[in-house]
Amino acid sequence: MKRFMGIINLGENESKIKEITYNRPIASVPIGGRYRVIDFTLSNMVNAGIQNVAIFTQGKNRSLMGHLGSAKPWDLNRKYEGLFVINPVLEPEDTIIRKGDIESFKNNIDYIQGSKQEYVLLTKSYMLYNMDFKKAFNYHIDSSSDITLIYKRVDNKDNRFIGCDNLTTDKFNNLKSIGYNMGNDEFSNISLETYILRKDLLIDIIKDTVSKGDSKYLKQAIYNRMDKLKVDTFPFNGYLACINSIENYYNTSMDLLDEKKYKDLFYENGLIYTKIKDEPSTKYSSSSNISNSLVANGCIIEGRVENSIIARGVTVKKGAVIKNSILMQKSLVSENAYLENIILDKKVIVSEGKILSGNHNKPFVIKKNTFL
Repeated sequence: MKRFMGIINLGENESKIKEITYNRPIASVPIGGRYRVIDFTLSNMVNAGIQNVAIFTQGKNRSLMGHLGSAKPWDLNRKYEGLFVINPVLEPEDTIIRKGDIESFKNNIDYIQGSKQEYVLLTKSYMLYNMDFKKAFNYHIDSSSDITLIYKRVDNKDNRFIGCDNLTTDKFNNLKSIGYNMGNDEFSNISLETYILRKDLLIDIIKDTVSKGDSKYLKQAIYNRMDKLKVDTFPFNGYLACINSIENYYNTSMDLLDEKKYKDLFYENGLIYTKIKDEPSTKYSSSSNISNSLVANGCIIEGRVENSIIARGVTVKKGAVIKNSILMQKSLVSENAYLENIILDKKVIVSEGKILSGNHNKPFVIKKNTFL
């Protein structure tokens, strides 16, 4: 779909996930042992044939830039177009957040204006799904709508989408209203915060918002003008996760141990690409015992691992027990340590015989580079 460009807006609420976003945006949070959150949105775009993608960041970009590199894994290392990472004006992080993301769009509107595509696919990174965008693109063009919002109908009983945007539609899929999902209804139409619209309309919305000063955030600027536009919706029926809290991050990671959900997220509508690291296969000693877990390359496993996600380069020493936990890159769990319902950020060292236990509904998070 060469008529479409992609924009990934990283102006995302980190207040409930700050334990693992202190040094990184949600977009570069590790997931599934070898992936980052942004891999899903990027892969969905390139699988749909989009060749011009911009990521509008909100600071803390070192981890993100290190992961994206030249963008070769997504075939976006191109002489013309490709991947553009657009940073905000250099200011303190709290100032950037206070100003909102509309400031960055205003400062970089020339990039949008100079792109040759006719339409824009505007997304966030924290919604995880594997979707064939081409079907939504064709629907949008055929419907002659100004904006098409993508949504999924979800069951509220697991509370994973409380606080997300909830769409009310008529029987023809036309949007009637937008509110917050409070969990009061049995089912909700959860917005994926993914919008399809003409490029010139997006430019007009940005300029009008800056002129009137009626919103600091692009999402709200779009919502403010919907009553004057023809707004349609398009349903998504696959697996959806929302990485906006520690609990949701943990539950989504545990979902990946379910083969059906794993295949739905990683293979259903195309492959999910990520940065390649040429590491050796994981070494399992005779004392190791692994069950229902995802273990990435480059690990040394001598202990027992159950229902857990083990990232690249992790070492689990003999006698150590890991249950229902997430261990990020290059962590070390020493002899006879015990971890249950734990999230270890990168390069954490757990000393010999240490016992760490969280709750399944409230996992315990150990920050990056911690020695215990």
